[in-house]
Amino acid sequence: MGVTSEKIQELKSKEQAITEMGGKKALEKRREKGKLNARERLDLLFDAGTFRELDMFVSHRCTNFGMEEIDIPADGVITGHGKIDGRVAFAYAQDFTARAGSLGEMQAKKICKVMDMAIKAGTPVIGMNDSGGARIQEGIDALSGYGEIFFRNSAASGVIPQISAIMGPTAGGAVYSPAMTDFIFMVKKSSYMFITGPNVIKAVTGEEINFEDLGGAMAHNEKSGVAQFACESDEDAIAQIRTLLSYLPLNNMEDPPYVPPTDDPNRADESLDAIIPDNPNTAYDMKAVIRSIVDDGTFFEPHQYFAKNIVICFARLNGNSIGIIANQPSFLAGCLDIDASDKATRFIRFCDAFNIPLLTIADVPGYLPGSQQEWGGIIRHGAKLLWCYSEATVPKLLLITRKDYGGSYIAMCSRHLGADMAFAWPTAEIAVMGAEGAANIIHKREIDAADDPAEKREEKIAEYNDKFSNPYCAAQRGYVDAVIQPSQTRSRLIDALEAVATKREMRPAKKHGNIPV
Repeated sequence: MGVTSEKIQELKSKEQAITEMGGKKALEKRREKGKLNARERLDLLFDAGTFRELDMFVSHRCTNFGMEEIDIPADGVITGHGKIDGRVAFAYAQDFTARAGSLGEMQAKKICKVMDMAIKAGTPVIGMNDSGGARIQEGIDALSGYGEIFFRNSAASGVIPQISAIMGPTAGGAVYSPAMTDFIFMVKKSSYMFITGPNVIKAVTGEEINFEDLGGAMAHNEKSGVAQFACESDEDAIAQIRTLLSYLPLNNMEDPPYVPPTDDPNRADESLDAIIPDNPNTAYDMKAVIRSIVDDGTFFEPHQYFAKNIVICFARLNGNSIGIIANQPSFLAGCLDIDASDKATRFIRFCDAFNIPLLTIADVPGYLPGSQQEWGGIIRHGAKLLWCYSEATVPKLLLITRKDYGGSYIAMCSRHLGADMAFAWPTAEIAVMGAEGAANIIHKREIDAADDPAEKREEKIAEYNDKFSNPYCAAQRGYVDAVIQPSQTRSRLIDALEAVATKREMRPAKKHGNIPV
């Protein structure tokens, strides 16, 4: 055996030791729980055979508390790059079998390096979080590492897509990096996020709560809105990440990927002509409208469990990626509230940052009334929606299907906030408020003085409905560009998107605005 062969054998031996990670026993224990290990997750994320590992031989240099005697393979995180559907991306996956994936100085440096590379290359970065948190033995160096990662999350925001997969514990300061990324995927029953755990909460406040209820996948998908996806398994989470990326450009300088359509752009759907109930107070499912409009009836929905009164999703119109924001009449009548405003706002800003045109579908009776909403800051949160629609410079289309009242009419991407084309169905009701409330205010004295107040009230409600509860007043002012037959919606939206696809719009030069957060 020559010198070269010996060196190659040495390399293979070192690689073998590191790829064994925390050892067979630790890996087997994870498999019993239905979890993939860090390397399996990366292999599944990337196209077969394309993942290339970086910094395999990095090791910690801590000498506190006997750490100089402890070897941590790859310092608890696997980093590298590969291809997803043929497009380059960078990623890292924490290895819980290697000292609980705890973050120290060198692990942070590895993560920062792939983030820096991703920013320079203009490609997405995906982080798979599965860690016991800061490596306590490294003290301030561990805290410094988190800070360096947070700084890069901020720098990368709006430049490249940042995706986090929570695939195990993520606690304390570790939760803030995922929170600063664009989308968070969690795995049901096996991942959790919280600032302080159940034991600390019990000691300080006396409250007893378990890990799942405090910070599990459904807690953050339904209650807090911190996470956008709740997945059934590691495999499901990774498959959904790949689906999400299929709608996104690699960076903010590119357009989203075009997928040659198989769906006829001129396809009409007669069912839309009858989807709006005769009774204006009867609900219908807005997702049925979305399915009938988009390519192949397919859309990808973040936040499906949170603020269900508004729907956000990615879809395609004639092969082109779009972001859809739509009121959901079947939940809280589609009212806007604090959570719905936050949900829509963040999605609008993401789409605008990455050149994804916006389609807004409005059926909104107003803002949700109540003291809790007022005290919770609905004015401030609702203002975000106005802000972000006004700020967005991507092509913006508006479709009004039924109710579009008052301030919520303005907020749902009205022409006044910069909608490039606004369409309405004949069933649209565009007014300051509903007919009943308006009649009670405008004609109060006349109604009170009538021999039969109830009959007079119904007369005035009918009069207001006839005069204002339609799309034609807005169309007469040019606030609605066209009143269209519902069954023709798909072809009209596709033509409109094509017409404004080359839109260029600038805002006054400034460092940044002061959004009402």
